[in-house]
Amino acid sequence: MNSKKRLLMGLTAIGICALLNAQVTDRPRPAEWNHLVPGARFMDRFLPMPDGTPARQHVWGTDSVQNRYVDNGIELPDISFWGGNILQTPDGTYHLYVCGWPERSPRGHMFWGNSTVFHAVSDSLHGPFKIQNSIGKGHNPEAFRLDDGRVVVYVIDGYYIADREDSPVWTYQTFDFDSRDRKIIEGLSNLTFARRPDGSRLMVCRGGGVWISRDGLSPYRQLTSKRVYPDVDGRFEDPVVWRDSLQYHLIVNDWLGRIAFYQRSKDGLHWVTEQGEAYVPGISFHKDGAVEHWFKYERAKVFQDPQGRAVQMNFAVIDTIKWEDLPGDRHSSKNICIPLNKGLLLSVLNEELITPTTKRIEVRIHAEPGFNPQTEVDVESLRFGSYTEVNFGRGCKAMKTRKAEDNDDLIVVFNGKHSGITADEFAPKLIGRTVNGELLYGYARLPYVDYRPALLSARRPQCDKKKNLLSVQIENFGLSASQASEVEIRSGGEKLAQGEVPILAPYAKTELTLQPFSTLPSDSIPYEVIIRTNGVEMEKVTFE
Repeated sequence: MNSKKRLLMGLTAIGICALLNAQVTDRPRPAEWNHLVPGARFMDRFLPMPDGTPARQHVWGTDSVQNRYVDNGIELPDISFWGGNILQTPDGTYHLYVCGWPERSPRGHMFWGNSTVFHAVSDSLHGPFKIQNSIGKGHNPEAFRLDDGRVVVYVIDGYYIADREDSPVWTYQTFDFDSRDRKIIEGLSNLTFARRPDGSRLMVCRGGGVWISRDGLSPYRQLTSKRVYPDVDGRFEDPVVWRDSLQYHLIVNDWLGRIAFYQRSKDGLHWVTEQGEAYVPGISFHKDGAVEHWFKYERAKVFQDPQGRAVQMNFAVIDTIKWEDLPGDRHSSKNICIPLNKGLLLSVLNEELITPTTKRIEVRIHAEPGFNPQTEVDVESLRFGSYTEVNFGRGCKAMKTRKAEDNDDLIVVFNGKHSGITADEFAPKLIGRTVNGELLYGYARLPYVDYRPALLSARRPQCDKKKNLLSVQIENFGLSASQASEVEIRSGGEKLAQGEVPILAPYAKTELTLQPFSTLPSDSIPYEVIIRTNGVEMEKVTFE
């Protein structure tokens, strides 16, 4: 590094060390993680990267990434790439929307604020992707397709929209956001989107707030009042959310600890966090066991199969600390593609609620092209039940199997003991191996679970001091009609009022006028609103 570059970046050797320390903190893992079995962690699903063209001598990058395949993802010597995800068109073409900036830009990596969004294509999911055109300025893109076929490419502070994936002209617009009287959690940036079954969109912002739009373009409305991320110490960013045919998935990255967490949900609002790392540095490896040791893996995105399962993750990677990537040096960044074990399609055949006294649990392992469970499953290796049990090698054991009558599906009968399945379980887990020792895993649909539940949510109560009345608006953001419910309004631990919420169709709302139990003190007091259905708390939110 020459003196001009040192001066340009304002870094000294001491400063670099300080920044390095500021970019890396060792996060202690829970002791129980030492007992997780293969297949418990999301990161166990990463597969070797496809073979490609080895890096040539003297390409950019530290020694730790000189064993990479340069045609994986997108890489150019004169552009630093970041972010990006992939869409596929019916002709089989893969379209990557990725941002980048000149590697020789005057501020090196810190020029990212001047990123350009590129449209690149490939006939292979893992690349190499070649730039076709630029869409416009913007950073951290995420593309998704509306139900009418138009394509949206989100960037920080706005989005581009066009009629098709390869459109030469894109229109820049901005989303409207309605916080619904809630505090916006850490601002609205690094947004990620998942399609709901009715074509609406669920969005998670960088701070971990959940928002919903009726069609992906209409105003996004906030449902949460606190982050949905794991309750651990972390500097969270770069969430990625997606939905398969069964449930929602969310991965969020602790950029300081360089560890990501994996969560699941049946409705996109209430989440469980599985044990173990979702990803950490070192997940990019080759068939021969060689590892590409990128310093940072950020901006994770997924590509989904027709059932919605994630079959590949894309990452923005850099070979050193960001502030050390200077103009014209040997450091840079790119987008890489890592295939995933997509998991099994599973369904539970028990029609009645599974309890600790359930003696038998029948699980159907669905056959798919290229996979015959009749011949490929090591039945004795299977464990089934709650992730809290199965991830540690516990859970139900298989007793016997039978072939489905109508196809090649395999039905496995498990001993119901030790399943760990509780009344709020929505997707029990299976872990096992093939007869060749390869990982099998999957989540099972339960026939008695409502996977499109109502989601009742309240606005801040309004006070009419003259009439001594409280009014509260409640809306159903779910995908099914709600049941008759109860709303309770409290303040300072004191119950102020309560009332009945009528049945609401999806996206319908009602305005309730409630008579308080006593004289209201002030409209400026904090309110706590609780909504219950059949005695179960569905929402609890505090309005300051």
